[in-house]
Amino acid sequence: MKAGVPADTIAPTRRELLIFTIAGLLAGCGHVAVGAASPIPGAAALLQRARSGGALRVSVLGSTRNNFFTNGGVELFDCAAQGRIDAFFLGGGQIDGEGNVNLVGTGSYPSTEVRWPGSFGSAYLYFLVPRVILFREEHTRRVLVEKVDFISAPGTSEKGIYRPGGPHALLTNLALFDYDRIRHRFRLRSVHPGHGVEEVLDNTGFAFDRPDDVPQTPLPDLEMLALIRGRIRDEIGEVYPNFVETAFHRGLDR
Repeated sequence: MKAGVPADTIAPTRRELLIFTIAGLLAGCGHVAVGAASPIPGAAALLQRARSGGALRVSVLGSTRNNFFTNGGVELFDCAAQGRIDAFFLGGGQIDGEGNVNLVGTGSYPSTEVRWPGSFGSAYLYFLVPRVILFREEHTRRVLVEKVDFISAPGTSEKGIYRPGGPHALLTNLALFDYDRIRHRFRLRSVHPGHGVEEVLDNTGFAFDRPDDVPQTPLPDLEMLALIRGRIRDEIGEVYPNFVETAFHRGLDR
């Protein structure tokens, strides 16, 4: 801690921690695309671009400053098919232990009890983008289930199917998981500060692997916090002005 700097200034908000963590997952990428309604992944991609000295290309749908697409999702899909997108983000109403994603609804399809917006291009991008990061702030057994009710986008494919893309990691408000594409399972990489392994186990509906000693998710240092709260806040605020009013408050539990 630097002298004269209040402790609550150093502590990141929960969303600042998520932004910093996602940025680390994007290391080595050349082009990251961010879909609609994704302020945290968008901010993370912009943070990694800043950390890379501008070497990373970032396309944030809805942005006029950080989006070279002129035809929205159509060009996004074309770039993915051409192998020109290295990372993308998917969420889901349900995510299971094999990386399957449900964006349709709960219950027995087509008589779903709860209906969500739908799959759109999730399966297409899941097959083509090499590094798909699954992201949900809510970490509960309602979201992280043993088996999804409907597969909008499959986490695995049968042998012999050409598939360069697939799940790379899963990040929630409690923890970070890596995905093993050989074993088709998640492995707990770290638990966020203020939380523990037992809490993760209690709130996860699927089985996962973990080391004997699970580390804490690293926190951003003062330099990274200053970058997040300054330049990155301004850049993502172009698309999500309401988000920046609440996401960058002081205190990890706010």
